[in-house]
Amino acid sequence: MWKGVEQGFKNPELKLKSIDLSSNHLTGEIPKEVGYLLGLVSLNLSRNNLSGEIPSRIGNLRSLESLDLSRNHISGRIPSSLSEIDYLQKLDLSHNSLSGRIPSGRHFETFEASSFEGNIDLCGEQLNKTCPGDEDQTTAEHQEPPVKGDDSVFYEGLYMSLGIGYFTGFWGLLGPLLLWRPWRIAYIKAIWISLRGGQE
Repeated sequence: MWKGVEQGFKNPELKLKSIDLSSNHLTGEIPKEVGYLLGLVSLNLSRNNLSGEIPSRIGNLRSLESLDLSRNHISGRIPSSLSEIDYLQKLDLSHNSLSGRIPSGRHFETFEASSFEGNIDLCGEQLNKTCPGDEDQTTAEHQEPPVKGDDSVFYEGLYMSLGIGYFTGFWGLLGPLLLWRPWRIAYIKAIWISLRGGQE
């Protein structure tokens, strides 16, 4: 509003390079339309009472070099689109209610912990704080396969020896009897003679 008249930018990306509305009593959410200010180089909305989430469209601001949203009541996750802004040199999201993992990619890891401090539920390498589920994943990756004890190795060898012995003995004795006729006849005669001897 300007002198009681609502004004609008027909081509805002060419008009605005810097917005500084810090240290006011602004409330509500950050407008999604901020993502249309494609020529914006600096955005400072710190020290207000803003709530809601950071608009994902803020990643459209490819010329953005400085973003300060510190000391508000902003919640939710940090949009991954922020990590895709190549020219972003200064970032301050501290002292909000942000949660989840800090995005990674490009130069996002170069920001110091002070850029994210004061967000209790925020985690990631920048804060040297593991996220839920990271420990389980790390444990699974470094877990060594169980080592077989001496007992299991002993019984494994024993069963293998018994199997080989049974197979060898069975075919060593009964194999010739079943496959070679003269031995089969001699075996039957021997049994018959022994039976007759027992009867007499």
